[in-house]
Amino acid sequence: MRAFAGQHSDRVTIKRTPEQKQQQLRQLKEQLAALKSHAAESLRTSLVKRIAELEKELASAPQPKPKRG
Repeated sequence: MRAFAGQHSDRVTIKRTPEQKQQQLRQLKEQLAALKSHAAESLRTSLVKRIAELEKELASAPQPKPKRG
């Protein structure tokens, strides 16, 4: 299932809001913590890599401006 209607290609990056990225980051950290000791090292490595990428994206993302009311 795609995140947006009309998105057909797997090569197109799915756009996520910073809130969605933070939620995904929490989920990945929980999955990493829940891994058994006998889990494949490649799985552990890929989770750590994705966590680092998300943290970098969130750190470099511009902060939303407060709305004037």
